[in-house]
Amino acid sequence: MLLKIYKKVTLIRQNDNRSVAVLKAGRLSMPYYSPRGQEVIPSSVSTALRDDDYICTIYRGIHDMLAKGMPLRDLWAEIAGRVTGICKGKGGPMHLTYPDKGIMVTTGIVGSSMPIANGLAWASQMDGNDKVTVAYFGDGASNIGAFHEALNLAGLWKLPVVFVCQNNRFAEHTAYNKSTAADRIADRAIGYNMPGVRVDGNSPVEMYQAAKEAIDRARAGGGPTLIEAMTFRFSGHVYGDDDAYMDPVVKAEYVAADPVPRFRSWLISEGIATDEHLGAIERAIEADLDDAVSFAETSAFPGLEELERDVFAGEIAA
Repeated sequence: MLLKIYKKVTLIRQNDNRSVAVLKAGRLSMPYYSPRGQEVIPSSVSTALRDDDYICTIYRGIHDMLAKGMPLRDLWAEIAGRVTGICKGKGGPMHLTYPDKGIMVTTGIVGSSMPIANGLAWASQMDGNDKVTVAYFGDGASNIGAFHEALNLAGLWKLPVVFVCQNNRFAEHTAYNKSTAADRIADRAIGYNMPGVRVDGNSPVEMYQAAKEAIDRARAGGGPTLIEAMTFRFSGHVYGDDDAYMDPVVKAEYVAADPVPRFRSWLISEGIATDEHLGAIERAIEADLDDAVSFAETSAFPGLEELERDVFAGEIAA
């Protein structure tokens, strides 16, 4: 379980490194919302999920999708706007889907992952299957109407959904304490008759245990759970943001406690893996990224005919 989480964490970190390098080199131009600092959360959650379980995420959700199993070639071709991408190059980095792995929607509307997740969970409930849906969102989204409406309905109908708030302390450019009256988002769960737990989102063990308990509960018909996973966003809201609104001392403290190298060192110190073993994992991921970026850059752009496709069900008549 721990090595599986480490592979996902490393994939997310190295994919972020590669994304920034490609942007800096001018090889791609795109809006990019770095998940750096938040790698452990979806890696632990997805390790507790099945392939046929669903996730709904937001524009800062590339780490959620990679953790759930989105193929690198398909991902990179899409963010490069190529026809070989998972949405034929039409969605770009903010609108990624991959139903084969249960990645049902990436939305650019803050908080809208939650009501959509309810719909998927309700469908599972009506169909009588035991699929679980996870809704990822940030701390800022907990202050909009969709959060309260979605949790109320999920609690009322006991939907098989897990709400995962990745509390990275910032809603775009606004610090948590300047936008949210509640000390703990997890405490809001009591109003909707569901468990609410706050966990260290940078601890793979603690995060996995909380996620597994919530997922098992939902799968068994026990209803939803709200998980507030505490973390810290290492960069500005979007690539190019100078993050001047962040306290540099606080940021430095979190960066010094970076969960990725800390997890790596812990695996070695506990005798779970060797430096050589983890190094092999890291080199394999780098090779996969080389392949994915090359595939994207050599793939064709969509033709003009694609403007009239995928707008309605079926093809438009001539």
